[in-house]
This record gives sequence, C-alpha cells and structure tokens, in this order.
Amino acid sequence: MLLENKNAVIYGAGGSIGSVVAKAFALEGATVHLTGRTRAKLDEVAKDIAATGGRAEVAVVDALDERAVDEHARAMAAQGGIDVSLNLISRGDVHGIPLAEMTTADVVGPITTGITTNLITARAAARHMIPQGSGVILALNSGSAQGSPMMGGTGPADAAIDTFIRNLAMEVGPAGIRVLGIWTAGLPETMSREKLAAVNSDLDLDEAAFQGLLANLAQMRMLRRSPSLADVAATAVFLASDQARSITATFVNVTSGIFAS
Repeated sequence: MLLENKNAVIYGAGGSIGSVVAKAFALEGATVHLTGRTRAKLDEVAKDIAATGGRAEVAVVDALDERAVDEHARAMAAQGGIDVSLNLISRGDVHGIPLAEMTTADVVGPITTGITTNLITARAAARHMIPQGSGVILALNSGSAQGSPMMGGTGPADAAIDTFIRNLAMEVGPAGIRVLGIWTAGLPETMSREKLAAVNSDLDLDEAAFQGLLANLAQMRMLRRSPSLADVAATAVFLASDQARSITATFVNVTSGIFAS
C-alpha cells in the first residue's frame, strides 16, 4: 500500500473532495486525521473509512483558528508524527460576475481565506516535519492563476497559493519536506444547481441548462471530458507517497487540459 504507516491530516475532510481523498488515503494504509468545522460530516466519513477496515480520527478544527490548528498538530505529532498535510478548505469564491461589477469583499474574501488557511495549516505541519526530516504538504486549487474570466477572486487567490507553495518548498526542501499541489479547474461532481445559485443568482439554472453548462465545461478541455473526484484522489495519493519522492515545488495539472502548464 502506498501510504502504509503514514499519518495524514486533511483540513476540510467533510467536503465533497476531502471525503473522497480521505477514503483513498485510508485504502492505501494511512491513518487519516479528519478535521473540519462540522462534526457530523466528519463522523460520516470516518464511519465509511472504518467500514472498509481503514483508520480515521476526527477532530473539529477551524483552519482559520491558529491556536486550534497548532494544538491539533501538536497532539497528532505526539501520536506518531505528521507525514502528510492536505488543505482542502473552501474559500467562498464568487463566480459569474465581471470584476468591474463585483464588491471588494467578494473579490478579496477568497484571497484572504485561501492564503490564511494554507499558511496556518502548512506552517503547523512544517514545524513538526522539519525535526523529523520528512513530510509532504499538499494544496489544491483551480489553476485559475493562468487567467480565467468571470472567476472573481479565484484567480488571484490561486496565484497567491501557487506562489506560497513554491516558496515554502524552497525553504523546507533541505529538511526533506516536499510541498506541492493539484489544479482541478471545475469538478462536475462538486457542482450543483443549488450551489451555483447560492453564489450568483444569475446562475439559477433549470436542469437542462445545468447539464448544458457541464457539457460545455467538458468541451473546453483538451481531453473533452472533465476530471473526476476519483482522478483527484488518485493523484493526491501518488503525490503523498514515496513514489513521488522527487516531486516538489509544483502543481500537477489534473484539469483534463483546460489549460496548458
């Protein structure tokens, strides 16, 4: 198993991406520490992991709370170390509105939340990984720093996180720690009519229009199909494993080719 005897922490483990990645980590032998703000969601993921013979621990942790993250990291380190840290915290991105018509809060919010949670969680992990001389810190975003219209603060937020990940990789690499991320650019399984309408009332679509939007999204990609949650989870497993031991300071493009990188 690729992650046997590894201790992995996932921030935002109760979400649509986090839950699938957590299960994939567990299937590959990791003990997965599930964190988030809603215990019921985390407990459900832990139950699913246990049903397949995996190991999971649950903790309610707000990734914007420095003290809570640091305390959880200390407890985890005392129980056997931190081998993998993955940030999947949602940022409250608002899409479908021209930048010239957006509020400052809607543009800046994802930037602030994204860089703050990645800093807090990565820093907490790095402080324990450096003495042990190993570890993997992972991030995920849409890759919109490449340039995407009507994406609001998503592009600037992604750009900030991309740069942060590369800079941190340069600093902690000599200690044996790898830092890298995954670009996904729109996963249909994480999208719904309700979610779209919640962030932009102009995107209150009927089912036919919603399916058309998903079809158009697939056609925008070089492979003419969108990536799946399973694709992202498999990539995360590989990057967290020793098979990726020479990969750091980069983002892996898991967008089915919505842009070149």
